[in-house]
Amino acid sequence: MATPPSLCIEKLKKALDEAGIGQHPVEVHGALVGLICGGVKQENNAWLTPLVELMNDGQPLEANLQKLICELYQDTVTRLVDFEFGFTLLLPEEEASLSDRVEALALWTQSFLTGIAIIQPQLNKASADVREVIKDLADIAQVEFDVGEDEESEVAYVELQEFVRMSAILCYSEFGLDMPLNDTAESSTIH
Repeated sequence: MATPPSLCIEKLKKALDEAGIGQHPVEVHGALVGLICGGVKQENNAWLTPLVELMNDGQPLEANLQKLICELYQDTVTRLVDFEFGFTLLLPEEEASLSDRVEALALWTQSFLTGIAIIQPQLNKASADVREVIKDLADIAQVEFDVGEDEESEVAYVELQEFVRMSAILCYSEFGLDMPLNDTAESSTIH
């Protein structure tokens, strides 16, 4: 059973606060996913250096915080690689107000775009689909925070969140390293 996002957010927020880092947990996750989806090298914790640069101006992280971020990294990679685990954005749950969730989605998306841009500085050479998605994500990152607490706004938020999630998966499929192929020799054999 997966840990609810709110517990992950609270645990990470506490560790960030204790370390004196002014980042919101959704920003950390967004940047982390951006780095992964951009194709950051995964061996020897190469992903940690650009993340720490973004989070803490390159200063080493407190041990507990680094452990939490390493766990978040492993969970995120597992969820991106294996669709059965269901990759999700680390965002507040529906108990939070819609305006708080929209603001968190915008922060996540901004951080994702920053992370992917660090690893893929020549996004203009990406496929047309990825370039279009990046442009759409930039628009989502600028979304207004003053939203109504009605069913129509809730539906629009859920659609935006799913678009962002699928956009991250698309970027991972284009740039991500070590992406295993689902077709093994056995499963691609025609019987």
